[in-house]
Amino acid sequence: MAKTFQNFGVIGGGAWGTALAQTLAASGRAVTIWAYEADCVKAINTQHENTLYLPGVKLQTSIKATSEIGALGSCDAVLSVAPAQHTRNILEGYAPLAKDGQTIVLCSKGIEISTRSFMSDVLTDVMPRAQAAVLSGPSFAVDVAKGLPTAVTIACANEADGRALVKAIAAPTFRPYYSNDVLGAEIGGAVKNVLAIVCGIVLGKALGRSAHAAIIARGFAEMTRLGTALGCKPETLTGLCGLGDLVLTCSSEQSRNMSCGLAMGQGKTVEAVLSDRTSVTEGVATAPALRQMAIEHNVDMPICTAMADILSGALSVDAAITALLSRDHKSEV
Repeated sequence: MAKTFQNFGVIGGGAWGTALAQTLAASGRAVTIWAYEADCVKAINTQHENTLYLPGVKLQTSIKATSEIGALGSCDAVLSVAPAQHTRNILEGYAPLAKDGQTIVLCSKGIEISTRSFMSDVLTDVMPRAQAAVLSGPSFAVDVAKGLPTAVTIACANEADGRALVKAIAAPTFRPYYSNDVLGAEIGGAVKNVLAIVCGIVLGKALGRSAHAAIIARGFAEMTRLGTALGCKPETLTGLCGLGDLVLTCSSEQSRNMSCGLAMGQGKTVEAVLSDRTSVTEGVATAPALRQMAIEHNVDMPICTAMADILSGALSVDAAITALLSRDHKSEV
């Protein structure tokens, strides 16, 4: 029998967590956000606005915020929207406070550097009895918070629970599609962030839209090769959580990852770019994990590998471009 989802918690008071809370509240769901920053909690509760991470968007007055993560323990489902590199520590603190078998919807797009684990693997390690789901797709937080039309994937191995989540999370302008391919949804979300930095570099260096399109197409080939090697369904990556998210993230300066690459292409160091931000640029952390994963699984991922080499300082941007353009000629497929 499928679970009933009416009362939601959100781990993470950033822009994306706040936007998802806004959508849930607009659909009549009870929502509580846990945020680390006391100022963020206060602003949401008193001003009905996340002045720190999503300024200018008036929130549903029913949304509550808390600094006590245990307040989410009784929720029907919890959306984990913490940055990928902090997800394990936060879930470890939350695990003793959660109800047994609670559904955790993973909304962070990245790979844990230290273990090269996707977020579903992290969840299994920390909360082995939890029901994992993944929410991923082409979605900017500000668009979702403002109620602009958006479509995403919700992946869950338990079909009954997954379809129940789709119905509970859906809103008039927020359209989820069900998938049972949890790993596929995670791969698409992680790889596209790295490729978006590369696309930003291409445009920052004024290499043209032809080069930009080539990176998207060949990057999608890398995403598909990795997904196939890891056992996900190739058709998952042709959907919203793969190709759809890739196109959006690689095509707009609203993307934190693409805007990072754009600044790098214009000559700024990645350290300088990140020092000016309060939000996380997931692709910077994901690139080295992808590089190692490609080696371990014997998957050819030259674009993602080049991005990892740029970030580590092993190659300059210009040297990486030269290396990619001078690779041996081969069949496209």
